[in-house]
Amino acid sequence: METENQTVISKFILLGLSDDVDLQPLLTGLFLSMYLVCVTGNLLIILAIISESNLHTPMYFFLSNLSFTDICFTSTTVPKMLVNIQKQNKGITYEGCLTQMYFFMIFAGLDNLLLTVMAYDRFVAICHPLHYTVIMNPHLCGLLLLLSWLICLTYSLLQSLMVLRVSFCKETEIPHFFCELTQILKLACSDTLVNDIVLYFVTGLLGIIPLIGILLSYSRIIFSIMGISSSGKKYKAFSTCGSHLSVVSLFYGAGLGVYLTSGTAHPSRKGSIASVIYTVVTPMLNPFIYTLRNRDMKGALRRVFTRGTYSQ
Repeated sequence: METENQTVISKFILLGLSDDVDLQPLLTGLFLSMYLVCVTGNLLIILAIISESNLHTPMYFFLSNLSFTDICFTSTTVPKMLVNIQKQNKGITYEGCLTQMYFFMIFAGLDNLLLTVMAYDRFVAICHPLHYTVIMNPHLCGLLLLLSWLICLTYSLLQSLMVLRVSFCKETEIPHFFCELTQILKLACSDTLVNDIVLYFVTGLLGIIPLIGILLSYSRIIFSIMGISSSGKKYKAFSTCGSHLSVVSLFYGAGLGVYLTSGTAHPSRKGSIASVIYTVVTPMLNPFIYTLRNRDMKGALRRVFTRGTYSQ
């Protein structure tokens, strides 16, 4: 018996984080609050960097792009989840699911690559301070950003087009609050061997190579800092990397948890709970992590609020 064509599928069912009706108002309030904090915090970072000329440096250039990516990253999943909870409707159309999956992969990949580029920026700043402005020139910064976009757009388009060849027999339930590629492939009726090979090969490359780059950068940074005789200079050097290292640890730690749970034969909601960390919590915390220990950012934000107060 031949498998029905995937066009028979009109929608998927997103099971979300819980079936408990009593928890739905709590989840709505919690995720709406986190989403608003994420968007507001990252917009303030972008505004502060744009408005302050002393923040027009490679480090803050990449930070502003990371903030923009985090806003888009969270916006691909949370609004749809909130709408589904409010309407008591867990459905998402086939086209909507593929669209969400496509943009989710783009911004997840961008988050990953931007963190890697920022680690390289810190490596150059600490290990080669005299050549920093020459190496991290505007041309290279723009090229690194463009390359990151091209890689993510190509990878996401490839994966999305390959999903179009997959067939589904009936309306299927996804044990998640958004359309994740690994969960979708597990619900397919047709053979997904090629999809799985491409998924794990490319995801491995985009996950392992950037992580190796980050680890190598920080190993060189630590070795260089340990050679500094002044304790004050050591602290200053460590403080410039502390925020970025915290975000990297949170992002990759949560990502590893999701990867391990997604590899199980029977998908469960444990993976969706782990996904909340890197899809919602990490983008929400980034503005706080990058501003609490950064005098330049705190000063820039203070001036932004001051101008806003005087203009009223």
